[in-house]
Amino acid sequence: MALTYDQISAITEKKFMPKLVDNVFDSDVLLQRAKKKGWYKKLDGGTSVIMPLSYAQNTATGWYAGADTLSTTDNEQITGAEYAWKQLYVNITISRRDELVNSGDAQIVNFVKSKTQLAEKTITDQLQDALYNAGTDAKAVAGLRVIVDSGNTVGGIAQGTYSWWQSQEDSSTTTLALSGLQTLDTALTINNESPTVWLGTRAIYNRYYALLQPQQRFTDSETAKGGFQSLMFNGKPFVFGSKVPASHLFALNESYLTLGAHKDEDMRFEPFQKPINQNVKVAKVYWMGIFGTDNCRMHGKMSALTA
Repeated sequence: MALTYDQISAITEKKFMPKLVDNVFDSDVLLQRAKKKGWYKKLDGGTSVIMPLSYAQNTATGWYAGADTLSTTDNEQITGAEYAWKQLYVNITISRRDELVNSGDAQIVNFVKSKTQLAEKTITDQLQDALYNAGTDAKAVAGLRVIVDSGNTVGGIAQGTYSWWQSQEDSSTTTLALSGLQTLDTALTINNESPTVWLGTRAIYNRYYALLQPQQRFTDSETAKGGFQSLMFNGKPFVFGSKVPASHLFALNESYLTLGAHKDEDMRFEPFQKPINQNVKVAKVYWMGIFGTDNCRMHGKMSALTA
């Protein structure tokens, strides 16, 4: 007796879907770091996701003596960045013709596996593009080119209006140099916090490699274990990603990044169904989440590098 599509759905969900989820996050250095560094988070519901922000000190403070009158003035110190949920899906479609050509239990399971792998590559590509985008698609999460800036609206807050919400942005340096990296790193170092990863294009990575003396070319073993090449700058990984936009180098403090997925819509598999107007069966994978920060000023970028 041939496998039913309920059985194929069950096989797909139990056998192929965990691999799909793993491969999605291991396919890009930023996605991988989000999962391994703990800033990929499962979130509850709500109309949006609000991240509380502390942006000012309490002004009711000061030295006093004896019976001095103490200030009771309250000043606004906390606000919130609000991020709207964004939804993503991918189809796993099997036509009746493909079903007949691949008849037999083993053949159909292998065929479904191949289709699931294609769906995996598609949704991975979509997520990767979104993490680096410039906000041109209002339906997608806003990417690093929106968040790491000085003139965008991030989480409903205008960076141009509030200087404390602006990232460090170098849009004039065209040639990568160690002095420029150090200047940006220093600007992003507050107390004992500094960028946790440097992320550029392959060309920028190669340029940085050429700047280093052989004895300086230390690598990050943890990143290497994940299958990605890395160097180090000031003790932090310097890596490249295939989706990083041309001319860009990001300096990110991952303590202030969140890639969040709704706990009930995190690569959720919807079983195969047959539309009434097509001779196909379609399953879907769904994701709903946000990408945001609760401290823009802890991130920086160079956006005009030619080499």
